[in-house]
Amino acid sequence: MFAMFRKGRELQPVEPVVSAMSAAAEPDLRAAVQSIGKQASSVGRDAAEVRGLLDDASKVSARQAQAVLALAGQLGEVTRAQQAIGDVTAGSLEAVGRARDAVEAVGTEVSGIVDTLREVAAAASEITQIALQTRLVAFNASVEAKRAGEAGRGFGVVADAVKDLASKVEGSSKAIMSTVGVLDTRIEALSREIQVKPGEVRQGGFHKALADVEAGVASITAAATQSREICGGVNVQMGAMQSEIQQTTAALDSAMRRSEAFLKVSEHLIELVAECGIETEDTPFIQAAMEAAAQIGKLLEDSLRTKTISPAALFDENYRPLPGTNPAQHATQFIELADRLFPQVQERVLSLSPKVVFCIAVDRNGYVATHNKKYCHPQRGELAWDTANSRYRRIFNDRTGLASARNQRPFLLQTYRRDMGGGQFVLLKEAAAPITVQGRHWGGMRLAFNF
Repeated sequence: MFAMFRKGRELQPVEPVVSAMSAAAEPDLRAAVQSIGKQASSVGRDAAEVRGLLDDASKVSARQAQAVLALAGQLGEVTRAQQAIGDVTAGSLEAVGRARDAVEAVGTEVSGIVDTLREVAAAASEITQIALQTRLVAFNASVEAKRAGEAGRGFGVVADAVKDLASKVEGSSKAIMSTVGVLDTRIEALSREIQVKPGEVRQGGFHKALADVEAGVASITAAATQSREICGGVNVQMGAMQSEIQQTTAALDSAMRRSEAFLKVSEHLIELVAECGIETEDTPFIQAAMEAAAQIGKLLEDSLRTKTISPAALFDENYRPLPGTNPAQHATQFIELADRLFPQVQERVLSLSPKVVFCIAVDRNGYVATHNKKYCHPQRGELAWDTANSRYRRIFNDRTGLASARNQRPFLLQTYRRDMGGGQFVLLKEAAAPITVQGRHWGGMRLAFNF
């Protein structure tokens, strides 16, 4: 029976079946890996888009928070100004009250003056009557003196003098009466203007003016109070808005971190697919980036060997701002060497595929000495145009830029949104490979391409 079992087993074509299964499984595995790569690429694209939108929303939220904070400060200043207005108007009302009291006191004194003037007028009238009677007596005495003849001459002289004096006294008394009459009229008019008459609707002009001032000040006080109350309500709402914006910012930050982690997972999947040895749609770009990095590294090593540049100059990190540039551009000691050597490698890679957007060598801080020729136009003072077309001599130290610049693995594959200026963005993939010079990490070769 055992022999029969062995014989039966020997009849089984085991190896050919396994080989056939392997041969059939290999294409399936390749297709599966390629499918995973495509799916990971699609996920990475969506993750990069979401991350970009979250970044935009986070920036908007930050600007709103700053605007709300500035508005809250301005409302605080308005509230303080309104409080100051309230204090001033309260003081004004008190001053008007004091003025009314003072004027009323003056009115009382004026009434006394009117009474005194009337007494003066009465006295002057009596003096006039006495002067008139004196003049009549003097006139009669003068007549009697003339009748007496020589004996009454001296008495006549005295009588005439008394008559003249009485006449002058009468004239002065009448003048006093006339002046006192004018003063009485004027002071009485003044008294009517400044006196308060209880129970009467119409008051003097001065008190009416004071009443108008009081009404105006009271209106200002009421308006300031109402405005202060409104500002208080707005301040409460602004506080609630600030709290909500802070919560929104925190939520956006959390979502940004999660999207960042999600994006990294998708990028890691793409890298794993690329590292497994199965060619994907990203493989040509990864290989091109690695080859270009090696070529740039060799050119820089040759420059050191021939002493065209010193190590200190090649690894210069003293980025000197170029005046009048926006976006900011900088100069280093190796820009002339980069202008001479880099284009021969960078421009050749651009012809790899229509998908290639740019190919640039950057130092370890993301500094681009020489960009592709189509992005190396001098700035012309238009921010949107300069952002998109004048990209050389600039430092790109964003998440993607620094990751590519400082990567020291054989390659790095990333997905991100590229700012083209003027609110325009494009979704790109980027393959990066490290550039080493005599065993020292100099920077990275960045090759960006469209999906």
